[in-house]
Amino acid sequence: MIHYFWPIVISFLLLVFIVIPAVVIWRLSLKVPEDAGRRRFLKKAALYPVGLAAAIGYGYGYERSHTVDHRYGISVPAGAFPEGYRLAQISDVHLGKFFSVAELRRLLERIVADGPDMLAITGDLFDDESQNLAAAQLLDEYVDRFPDGIWYCLGNHEHFRGITEIKRFLSATRVHALYNHAEQVPGKSFWVAGTDHPMIRETEKFRQLKEEYFAKTIEDIPEKERKSTIVLAHHPEFIDNAAAAGIPLTLTGHTHGGQFGIFGLPLFPVFKYTRGMVRLGDSYGYVHVGNGSWFPCRIGCPPEVAYFEFRG
Repeated sequence: MIHYFWPIVISFLLLVFIVIPAVVIWRLSLKVPEDAGRRRFLKKAALYPVGLAAAIGYGYGYERSHTVDHRYGISVPAGAFPEGYRLAQISDVHLGKFFSVAELRRLLERIVADGPDMLAITGDLFDDESQNLAAAQLLDEYVDRFPDGIWYCLGNHEHFRGITEIKRFLSATRVHALYNHAEQVPGKSFWVAGTDHPMIRETEKFRQLKEEYFAKTIEDIPEKERKSTIVLAHHPEFIDNAAAAGIPLTLTGHTHGGQFGIFGLPLFPVFKYTRGMVRLGDSYGYVHVGNGSWFPCRIGCPPEVAYFEFRG
């Protein structure tokens, strides 16, 4: 894993707002002969802070609160899933100062209106101890609005905000909360599996724990039925494990799509898989860009609801 995203962003902001203005002021303070070329450069340099301020204003005031829908067709072997079955995914809501339970309700209403069969949530929803209970109760309220319910896996921020209590809240609901295990969808012939998030930073130990979590997650699924399984995982590198096991679709989040993008591509691609669809052989993986944010600015990376439809 690479954890350089925020140092890069902070360094960029310092450069534009502090270093460049400081250099301009210093040069202006020098008693040197007037230079037309330098004067043109300084005028252009002064535009950078103004442009960045405008971009941040757009990202904070508009884009982060304007959700878009993305729709994908998933080709699977005949009989693996019901033809035309549709599920929706949200991720990284990050309840807190910048995303309230009321906003979560509006998001759920938006999804219900589209009529998917199932809702998958891939972690980092419960991120505010003062709102977590209300959020769990809200999810339970919406379970019946989806024919096959709501399915959930943990993210790293659930561990930060009291994992034991969050599990207790979820246990009192009808949400299918998956902690390194799988369940067959009631009345259906396919499975949903959900992994926990390995809370280790050191790369090799992270990969080892990831493998252990994944092996435990799918151990109850008969091997011949793995082609009829959806995996929910917060970290996108689980896509590799699932593809190696023959899982047709893995839904992930965690990266926020890089938070900043241009032409649909992440500006800071610090993860192996940062945003959008990944195809490995016959397996699909998806990295959701997230719905909320603990850093309240998105540029070229609006929040999304991802819809997936199975096609034979």
